[in-house]
Amino acid sequence: MNTPPLYIRINDRDNVAIAGGSGGLPAGTKFPDGLVLRERVPQGHKISLTDIAEGAPIIRYGEVIGSAAVPIARGSWVSEAKVRMPEPPELDSLPLATKTPPPPEPLEGYTFEGYLNADGSVGTRNLLGISTSVQCVAGVLEYAARRIREELLPRYPNVDGVVPLIHTYGCGVAIKAPGAAVPIRTIRNIARNPNFGGAPMVVGLGCEKLIPEWILTERGPDQPRGLVNEDADIGVVGPQPAPGNTPDIVRLQDESHRSFGDMVASIMGMAEKRLSELNRRKRTTCPASDLVVGLQ
Repeated sequence: MNTPPLYIRINDRDNVAIAGGSGGLPAGTKFPDGLVLRERVPQGHKISLTDIAEGAPIIRYGEVIGSAAVPIARGSWVSEAKVRMPEPPELDSLPLATKTPPPPEPLEGYTFEGYLNADGSVGTRNLLGISTSVQCVAGVLEYAARRIREELLPRYPNVDGVVPLIHTYGCGVAIKAPGAAVPIRTIRNIARNPNFGGAPMVVGLGCEKLIPEWILTERGPDQPRGLVNEDADIGVVGPQPAPGNTPDIVRLQDESHRSFGDMVASIMGMAEKRLSELNRRKRTTCPASDLVVGLQ
């Protein structure tokens, strides 16, 4: 069955939309509303929905994102060369956002086949996610991830891939500084991407200030106080570090690791258990309202 070409328009005021279709859309593509592409438009790039005069605003998300550097005909690719960016305002006079859009109408009657996680989130892919608690372990994890893809992943055909999550935080940082909860929460939330099955794994070093347990868990209302760090100045709460490796955590400085090979073997062993669990997952029909879309 042929799927009609599509574009994504976010707001009714927008005079540009985003090209869908794997690999982009060729010149001459005709959309159901009658719009015809005058040239090839790469996937994810902007299409002009109207004729835009030189100097006229280009609107996306209902907001002006720039102006036309040249006349842009309806159905054209709105490439960067055709967009003139506005002059940035001074930071000390930057206005606060005051436009609060009304809640959208509930999306009814649409479904997709997704992976339902124990925490209620729904993924569109079935991936093995391995986060890090410190940048120092990045090289070991990336090497292990390559071996997981080559040696383990072919045995688990229902798993879509392996994603190592690398960052530059966690070592000599002021973990008790005001605002430290923000990067920790960011790392935690990335590790909890629904496509990782709601159960990420973590590779740590053993001496970092950002302990792996803070990535995996956060204090809940029914969690015993003895399991969390109660330092009022820390800005984050979470379990105290446990010695050695756990089913979800590999610490490279664990005494059982006598060599680089031992470290990699521990990561691969942890990964294989998780791959076995992920491989048993099945897609289920879920309402479109379960989708969470991130906008940068």
